[in-house]
Amino acid sequence: MYEIELKGGDFKYEYEELVKVFLRPSEYRLSVVPGVSGDKKTALRELYLSLSNRTGKRPEWGILTGVRPVKLTAELYEKFGDFEKVKEVLEGEYLLEAEKARLLLSIYKYQREILKNPDDKHAGIYIGIPFCPTRCLYCSFTSNPIKGARINEYMEALYKEIKSVGIWMKETGIKPETVYIGGGTPAVLSADLLETLFTQISDNFDLSDLAEYTFEAGRPDAIDEEKLKIIEGAGIGRISINPQSMNQATLDRIGRSHGTDDVIKAFTAAGGRNIKVINTDIIAGLPGESAEDFTETVNKVLSLSPENITVHTLAVKRASRLIETDRDYHYDSGDVVRDMLDSCRDILKHAGYIPYYLYRQKNMAGNLENTGWCRPKTAGIYNIRIMEEKQTIAALGAGGITKVYYPAENRLERVPNVSDYEHYIRRVDEMIERKKENLFNRR
Repeated sequence: MYEIELKGGDFKYEYEELVKVFLRPSEYRLSVVPGVSGDKKTALRELYLSLSNRTGKRPEWGILTGVRPVKLTAELYEKFGDFEKVKEVLEGEYLLEAEKARLLLSIYKYQREILKNPDDKHAGIYIGIPFCPTRCLYCSFTSNPIKGARINEYMEALYKEIKSVGIWMKETGIKPETVYIGGGTPAVLSADLLETLFTQISDNFDLSDLAEYTFEAGRPDAIDEEKLKIIEGAGIGRISINPQSMNQATLDRIGRSHGTDDVIKAFTAAGGRNIKVINTDIIAGLPGESAEDFTETVNKVLSLSPENITVHTLAVKRASRLIETDRDYHYDSGDVVRDMLDSCRDILKHAGYIPYYLYRQKNMAGNLENTGWCRPKTAGIYNIRIMEEKQTIAALGAGGITKVYYPAENRLERVPNVSDYEHYIRRVDEMIERKKENLFNRR
């Protein structure tokens, strides 16, 4: 048992997050006493080096425990204007391994190359459909089994919020740069509900400046020809088909209701439509999988020729069923997941894919990262914008968190909707009022 006593109460949260990178909660007791601890970065660096000396570990991401390391890279470049200096700071002051620093710089350079800074007359729109066929073992999202759900009532409430936000955006001269329909699994909606949803979006938002329209179809067994025809007809240019694994035993283990054949069928059907970009999500570190299993998934996904591949590292969240069975899973699986990501990176680079966005989460296996890979000219604008946090994103539906950006202060203000979809149905007028007060009246 490690007894850790630190000075500087203002840094208590950051101290604890960094300690958890090295040690399981059962392995330490942390107390933070009042006192002057100096600069936060210096204090965290000293803590990192002390823990590294005692445990023999040297986590690749150094003292960084936040979600958005590419955003930090951008801020450092804006400060120094020199990529070599940024790399020096990431490695020397934040203690990143050289490979992680190079990865951040390559992603940031690519983002600068393909995308201009957002302007204050455009915003992102996120629309949440919080329903799935079943709930996966690792899932912590706002998602509900579709069977028995009050889905029609939810959609009516959502249409009401869409209409109100659309009116206010037009009044203030703000147009969507991107529209992203996520979940859950939005493709669980019936064909009729999908058609109505797309009509509500086109009727209520001025889409004349729209640069990207994304539909996160999700599970392959929720996709069929009729729905794809409706998706195509709505002008959607990006969809996501998410197998998570191409190992049938793994799919069964984590509670997915589809087979690997369903993935192939969904890709084949979508490939016959005028949809420019297909993304696919896979997860490194799923229970019971070896590095060889994950490499097989990567190669099978590549054979389907998606334009984007998002490689997630499994994160064990408090709201998941996995944490109930193995609270320390993300500690135990770190080494094998590191091997998975190393192999995957080499395979994707060789296949011509480019890393274009990255983010991290708490309790990730091996304290690693999620990375979006793309073929040239197919990067997802919404994914970059949501991570750089320099654009207002209006999030509609249960669990949506609107983020209002104030450029003069380089500051975001969060305006959350309730997470429970039944509460959302009852309280949609309150959610609308929150947006009216906090999003539109302050511009």
